[in-house]
Amino acid sequence: MDTKNYHEDLSHIRSMMERSSRFISLSGLSGVVAGVVALLGAGYAYYLMESAKVGSVYDGKLTYSPDLVQELVITGLVVLVIAVFSGYIFTANKSKKKGLKIWDATTKRLIVTFSVPLAAGGIFCAALIFHHLFVWIAPATLIFYGLALVSAERYTLPDIKYLGYCEIVLGLMATFILGWGLVFWSVGFGVLHIVYGLIMHKKYK
Repeated sequence: MDTKNYHEDLSHIRSMMERSSRFISLSGLSGVVAGVVALLGAGYAYYLMESAKVGSVYDGKLTYSPDLVQELVITGLVVLVIAVFSGYIFTANKSKKKGLKIWDATTKRLIVTFSVPLAAGGIFCAALIFHHLFVWIAPATLIFYGLALVSAERYTLPDIKYLGYCEIVLGLMATFILGWGLVFWSVGFGVLHIVYGLIMHKKYK
């Protein structure tokens, strides 16, 4: 009996340490919403690119006019804002149900760790736009986002690193198949987020 209680106490202590050192309130549903929004954004981007085409979007003859670049950047920013906002709403609700604080020292460390690769990637993509190297933007966003996820794994659910690895692999593949960045972007930010979100929702609901 004492041995059983001893093991239960150890499990309880281990659980408390895990909760204090990791942000575990991430909602799987937020990943699903982010994926759906990304696919809608990709669909709109495809429409914009086809409307401005000289040939096919994928034959390397697309003319990126300043207006087209501006619309694509705005579309990407809108997708990002909606995804972040929905993620916050779902995560805040999950934290409330579990009686956990959404803002604490672990959350701050998570944000910093996640933001550094993401900010570097954003600046790098801005440089690509400045130099009119638009075809490299999709691979770069996937790679830097994947690196951010892998870095953030230390302070949140360990499963998130597998999503990060997939994003990095997709980004690297996209560097060898230039011109198909929108397809890789749709798979990485859309399909993978939906699949990951559903798995996490089922596993941690």
